[in-house]
Amino acid sequence: LYPREGKFTHAAAFTLQVGHRTADGSYQTPAAAMVCNFTPPTETQPSLLKHDDVVTWCHEMGHIMHSLVSTAKWARFFGTRVQRDFVETPSQMMENWCWDADFLVGISGHYRDASQKIPRALVDAIIAAKNVDSGLLYRRQLFFGLFDMEVHYAHFLANGARAEKPDTEALWSSMRKEITLIEHTPGTNGSGSFAHIVSGYSAGYYGYLWSEVFAKDLFAHFRDVGIMNADEGLKYREAILSQGNMRDASDLLRAFLGREPS
Repeated sequence: LYPREGKFTHAAAFTLQVGHRTADGSYQTPAAAMVCNFTPPTETQPSLLKHDDVVTWCHEMGHIMHSLVSTAKWARFFGTRVQRDFVETPSQMMENWCWDADFLVGISGHYRDASQKIPRALVDAIIAAKNVDSGLLYRRQLFFGLFDMEVHYAHFLANGARAEKPDTEALWSSMRKEITLIEHTPGTNGSGSFAHIVSGYSAGYYGYLWSEVFAKDLFAHFRDVGIMNADEGLKYREAILSQGNMRDASDLLRAFLGREPS
């Protein structure tokens, strides 16, 4: 959970053992690991999480639960091995709990006295600031998604399958300024650190925003029935998380919501 020399610097969830039905009819227990880089503990205090860290933890835990509760018969369709533009739905759905005042107060506690909860006024201020600069955030995500599409597909669609590879530095610079309204730093190439597009999200980074729509829709359902409703939580587990890719994502959403997803 803490940074160290040479360690992966992002946050992620990794499957260690896929679940599947074995030849003798038993089920192979899945295993998954969460990798984060939270502030490490010191000699005088434990690791203390900022609100952003809690959001990160819940996001990655969404992936972990998607793996651990899978009941998919075949390894190919296990857990997070779903459609790429759906895989971020369970993770982003979990983030929504981090913007609920009762939830935040409930999980909080001073490290010297866990009975001391975070002040409600502070929680309310955090929630009130949720959408500050959200326009810039979504511009950033659109930029990443469109750049990903350009280098993997649109460039070759426009110039032919045998076209020269795009100049990624020039493309990054022009698209960043146009979409995010932020000037590119000359002499740098941000795409060199855009690991998602060479680690499974190729031409699929748009899935973060696509999945977020479904995540919001699912959480709206929990808002209606109670975000700590155990029966609905079990229904969500069985209807969506456990299914892996045994059914199309659209079918899973309809089965849980009882209507077309919006």
